[in-house]
Amino acid sequence: MEFLIFTGLSGAGKSNALRAMEDIGYYCVDNIPSTLLGVFYDLCEKSADPLMKRVAVVIDVRGGESFEDLAVEIHKMRQENKNFKILFLDAKDDVIIKRFKETRRHHPLADRVESGTTEDALHLERKSLSYLKKSADYVIDTTYMSNKQLKERINNIFLDKSSDSLIVTFMSFGFKYGIPLEADLIFDVRCLPNPYYIPELKPQTGLDLPVREYVLGFEETQEFVSRVLDFLDYSVPLYQKEGKSELVVGIGCTGGKHRSVTIARLLNHHFLEKGCKSTLHHRDIFKTVQ
Repeated sequence: MEFLIFTGLSGAGKSNALRAMEDIGYYCVDNIPSTLLGVFYDLCEKSADPLMKRVAVVIDVRGGESFEDLAVEIHKMRQENKNFKILFLDAKDDVIIKRFKETRRHHPLADRVESGTTEDALHLERKSLSYLKKSADYVIDTTYMSNKQLKERINNIFLDKSSDSLIVTFMSFGFKYGIPLEADLIFDVRCLPNPYYIPELKPQTGLDLPVREYVLGFEETQEFVSRVLDFLDYSVPLYQKEGKSELVVGIGCTGGKHRSVTIARLLNHHFLEKGCKSTLHHRDIFKTVQ
């Protein structure tokens, strides 16, 4: 049985992510009380219904006081050796506040802070959820994600995935848009030759062959890639041995379109050839070139 505890910040995209989970065959329950978590797990485990063998339950601060019992419930489930994973959705504060303003929604914790503002409610929520984020098996930062990109990320992690295998996600990004919050490792490729300054290559991306040939055509790029692969080939099995579910490797250049995309593609291809569960996510590739 695959049992996923789905949580995260209000406004981080849980509703869209939950729809994506339903689309790939998960039985989803939204806003279940924390005190019922263990009971519901047992019901799913004993059920003969195949639909109850891939389950995602959303638990967040909407549960009020019962949410505060979640840490106790999770600890109890681990003591009983129940097999489950935790997915945490995160985003930067300013983006979440903007989303609340655009939708005119009321933050679920606004009534619990003296000021009543979304900003203070968000700070309280982040503090309340800090232990969950630290113990999460998967963390997805939706700050710069479209709904389509979030669905693709969900699919990459959970579609036809063995629950006990390590998935390596190579994420290209642009430093000028911020470092991905969920990255476990960051490699800065801004030291490599930049196609941005070649007029005919500037409007293209690392998905285009001319850009890849340019970036990979330098001796320093080949040496850089060789050293990164040596490090990853050594360290990834160690993460797997420790029981980590997902390793997010961020590959960053200035704008997230040329060098980072090229190197992320190459690293992903290397691990796929080794038979590893490896996926690719280009966070900033479709942002407008300035």
